[in-house]
Amino acid sequence: MTSRAPSRPDINETLKKVHTMDISGIEFGIDSFGDRPRNDRGEIVSHAQAIRAAVTEAVLADQVGIDVVALGEHHRPEYAISSPETVLAGIATATKRIRLASGVTVLSSDDPVRVFQRFATVDALSSGRAEVILGRGSFTESFPLFGYELKDYEVLFEEKVELFHRLLDETPVTWEGTTRAALRDADVYPKTDSGRLNTWVGVGGTPQSVLRTARYGFRLMLAIIGGAPDRFAPYVDLYRRASEEFGTTAQPVGMHSPGFVASTDEEARELFYPGYREIRDRIGGLRGWPRLRREEFDAEVDHGSLYVGSVETVATKIAHAVRVLDAGRFDMIYSAAGTVSASARLRSVELYGTQVIPRVRELLTERPAATAGATR
Repeated sequence: MTSRAPSRPDINETLKKVHTMDISGIEFGIDSFGDRPRNDRGEIVSHAQAIRAAVTEAVLADQVGIDVVALGEHHRPEYAISSPETVLAGIATATKRIRLASGVTVLSSDDPVRVFQRFATVDALSSGRAEVILGRGSFTESFPLFGYELKDYEVLFEEKVELFHRLLDETPVTWEGTTRAALRDADVYPKTDSGRLNTWVGVGGTPQSVLRTARYGFRLMLAIIGGAPDRFAPYVDLYRRASEEFGTTAQPVGMHSPGFVASTDEEARELFYPGYREIRDRIGGLRGWPRLRREEFDAEVDHGSLYVGSVETVATKIAHAVRVLDAGRFDMIYSAAGTVSASARLRSVELYGTQVIPRVRELLTERPAATAGATR
């Protein structure tokens, strides 16, 4: 997913609208792609160890009161999780309350029926805690891997998300398209106890994706991986206006961004930067980006969408982002630095759950100054 967005709205006007926001329903989650951390000897761990680390981190998140864990699907050597629902099933049996989501499921190169069945199974194992975040992903490796053509990028997602929407009713489905075999009065099992899986669509920067999300009545998850979050406020407004026009119900909007918490700002930056730069340059080399400079990283931490720092710094930035977007959920991509040590990642998750989230809730109950926390 990309991070393009329209021009930013007036910050002061946004703050005036939301200074009395109801925080009772705001949720906080963590995201991971199963990035491979370093062990205590400084060695990058195996894919199997990285998967087990993700389970350990999710169990800790459950214990410290984090609301959601979302695991993304990738098919690259840097990341260990290619089947989020399988890992979520393991987490389901080791946790009690945390909700279990993908972040995202690459529906374009998967089969909607199988996606539904797998997440309905996770829902059963977790007693109703499963969520699906559908998306097209930020990489294309899954297309040739599973026999799809990139030229069909748009039609694959459009047809499959329409079919998935039909499957959510949990009634027999008759459907026909060009990307998979037709269905004739097909009933799909297992059913969920609630009768419907909670479903989101991850959106990185196109109005068309926002409109599609609103048309199907799905929840909107904004992937904000760079720049000031207030640039995305027009998308929130578009989602709500479009939902009204389509006759669907606009749900609370979510956002996810990279972050890392340590004892001090300096420690957080020094731990996070090397691995973040490594991953960023590796991906950037494939996309023609220049190598990341330290001053660019620091500017993104100071004014953009890297939530890196001490408890107070990260909490202040999250509270600002939630305010300007009137967001109902914030997910921190806690493993985005890749090669940060496993122990430092666990500490970040612990601080996020025990100190950052309570502090964000405190900040959101306060009336901010007109320009408080604004990123310019």
